[in-house]
Amino acid sequence: MNLLFIADPLESFKIYKDSTFAMMREAQARGHLLSVCEPQDVRWRRGEPVTALVRDITLTGDPVHWFSAARHQPDERGQALKDFDAVVMRKDPPFDAEYFYATHLLEQAEREGARVFNKPRALRDHPEKLAILEWPRFIGPTLVTRDANDIKGFHAEHQDIILKPLDGMGGTGIFRVKADGLNLGAIIETLNREGAQTVMVQKFLPAISEGDKRILVIGGQPVPYCLARIPQGGEVRGNLAAGGKGVAQPLSARDREIAEAIGPVLAGRGLLLMGLDVIGDSLTEINVTSPTCFQEIADQTGFDVAAMFVQALEAAVARQR
Repeated sequence: MNLLFIADPLESFKIYKDSTFAMMREAQARGHLLSVCEPQDVRWRRGEPVTALVRDITLTGDPVHWFSAARHQPDERGQALKDFDAVVMRKDPPFDAEYFYATHLLEQAEREGARVFNKPRALRDHPEKLAILEWPRFIGPTLVTRDANDIKGFHAEHQDIILKPLDGMGGTGIFRVKADGLNLGAIIETLNREGAQTVMVQKFLPAISEGDKRILVIGGQPVPYCLARIPQGGEVRGNLAAGGKGVAQPLSARDREIAEAIGPVLAGRGLLLMGLDVIGDSLTEINVTSPTCFQEIADQTGFDVAAMFVQALEAAVARQR
């Protein structure tokens, strides 16, 4: 297959842990051809299909100069997305206006015959913080609001709470407020901007000390191991980007229950790959833009997550032909 990966700049990749790199490496090993571009390289003009200025690359196996390309910059000739066997959208968050616009361009490409994974409409319809609202039986006490008094009332009820913006990633902008309510007013002002920005508030889950578990679901089926991201030092966040320690472990019965309930439903909507975040027994987020942890799980358990993904991608393309 000819595969196009839409991602962040290749030069920014940390290939020892990057899941998109793991996908590319497995795809090349299976004989597939690789092309790459960034979202700003995708364009549409009346009378033409959606195109992208792409680079054709080959992975070298060198840890420093890890790819080779005929050009340092994208080709001046646009290539239609519909001419690729699959387009893999792997741009990292934030899910901002430009990401939103990119999904519309990709949806137009789909109308022209492109096969895009994850499906652009599904990316728009499942914002990573709010997607959990569809599954209330799996989540802890949660509030989504712009109202400062709502937040204060939630704190009065639950005493120990987590506040976070809806567009954050990697643990950015997350605050914990304990029973003393220290700085609650200032945190609310920072996050909701006098009612202009919606905030998610959740009851603090002490099980975070055992890790914020990332459960990967591919083609509707859970990977048998998750990565528990354990906060370090005095940190409340387990995110690897915030210094958390990743420990791979088998799925618990509850982990599997959550994944097997949600996975097939969201796969049916076009989410080939998702990452469920679970603390203790509670679902906290559903990651759909560019779920990670492939390499950490593979390195610690020997389970080849990238192989499972590329096999699922091959099967999905075959079904759509």
